[in-house]
Amino acid sequence: MSYPDTLRYTKDHEWIKLEGNIATIGITDFAQRELGDIVFVEVETIGKALKANEVFGTVEAVKTVSDLYLPVDGTINELNPALSNAPELVNTDPYGEGWMIKMTVDNPADVDALLDAAGYEAVTG
Repeated sequence: MSYPDTLRYTKDHEWIKLEGNIATIGITDFAQRELGDIVFVEVETIGKALKANEVFGTVEAVKTVSDLYLPVDGTINELNPALSNAPELVNTDPYGEGWMIKMTVDNPADVDALLDAAGYEAVTG
């Protein structure tokens, strides 16, 4: 499994990529493999300010539905529009076309406190 060094990670298997104060968030390669075939991504928090570790949406796979947790405090700006017609992008390209949301981060320094690739790899074994 791959964990790009340019991203930060949570123990709940989300990744975050920060550009200025805008972050792109998705689930990791490990998470999508554990879930299996993704059939639906639901995010009803667009425009809402949420705290770190709050649920921002759900991902539905053939076998299960899992909550998605926000890595840092901020406001949800956008859901990846491609996922409505092609949720399987989360499986095929979790760090690229399969991103889930974009958000404005309240404190960009909070991202630095998350796991780096080596730390996340240690969590997943």
